[in-house]
Amino acid sequence: MPRATLHSWLATCGLLLPFAALADAPGASPQARPHDEEPVPLVIAHRGASGYLPEHTLAAYALAILQGADYIEPDLVMTRDGELVARHDNELGLTTDVAQRPEFAERKRTQAVDGVSLTGWFSEDFTLAELKTLRAIERIADIRPGNARLDNSLEIPTLQEIIDLVKTLQQSEGRRIGLYIETKHPTHFQQLGLAMEEPLVRILQRNGYADRDAPVYIQSFEVDNLKTLSALTQLRLVQLFGRGQPYDQQLRGSELGYEQMATAAGLEAIAGYAAGVGPEKTYVIPRDAKGNLGQPTDFVPNAHAAGLKVHPYTFRAENAFLPTDLRQGSSVADRGDIEAEIRAYLDAGIDGLFIDQPDIAVRLRAGD
Repeated sequence: MPRATLHSWLATCGLLLPFAALADAPGASPQARPHDEEPVPLVIAHRGASGYLPEHTLAAYALAILQGADYIEPDLVMTRDGELVARHDNELGLTTDVAQRPEFAERKRTQAVDGVSLTGWFSEDFTLAELKTLRAIERIADIRPGNARLDNSLEIPTLQEIIDLVKTLQQSEGRRIGLYIETKHPTHFQQLGLAMEEPLVRILQRNGYADRDAPVYIQSFEVDNLKTLSALTQLRLVQLFGRGQPYDQQLRGSELGYEQMATAAGLEAIAGYAAGVGPEKTYVIPRDAKGNLGQPTDFVPNAHAAGLKVHPYTFRAENAFLPTDLRQGSSVADRGDIEAEIRAYLDAGIDGLFIDQPDIAVRLRAGD
């Protein structure tokens, strides 16, 4: 699909917004290359260009690619009929119009997901055909009202549709574009008889993604999920870090928690099954008592000593998500000095970053 054709498609859908970042971005050829030759810092479009368009939609992924992102991040959940689709949560009420669909009113229920009681509509209660009738909505419309203008206009994409988009744009952009996939709630889906590891690996292999040099990372907050994947594929795996304890470890009665995993010894253990780590960014630079950006910890050097790449999450331009000292303007929706935040993390030695506005990181990497 030529760039002009894609622009026409975006315009037809009301998606071609006046972003300067839509200009041509330089990049390498799309052929395979060793993963140690990837750009630094690696720019990972968090849920697509989710700072500009509703998350986990083909439009958000396409815009991220046009803005120069190296990788796009699809979070995957399972449908009742075993299909992999892109949603951050298996509960659909936050990001789709399901609550306004009377034909699905009776699907609303309460269940435990990763040990937390949730009420809503769940992906595992819908077939793919049913999910395709839903439309995406903006998750944080109070902070991103512009995104909400596109509510009810965009479908929920399958993993295969995302791969097809990436391969098409990889050719038209003339550079390699990667997939940074997260398996969401893997233990939960396994308990439902919808284990996602083997279907995921099958789809990736079918599309030519099989070895460590393929432009794919697979990430998870759980541990056993990644260890299972490490036996199924040579693709690079990434251990995510939240707070508390991974759900699979909690369920099995293990004492292993993220704080222990973040020690030098814990990172060495992770290197036995993963190629990288994705810490919540305060593992790298915490905030002080006033909410200001503090000083770097030893997380990055310890991870590098273990041979792990470090890709923290999530960088967002709005004041609501920035350290107190980097906020600008009076509204939580105003943009602050995200460039200063990114520079501080680059100085701390990170190898890549998850960002909602990938054009900012691409521009900063280019020295603009």
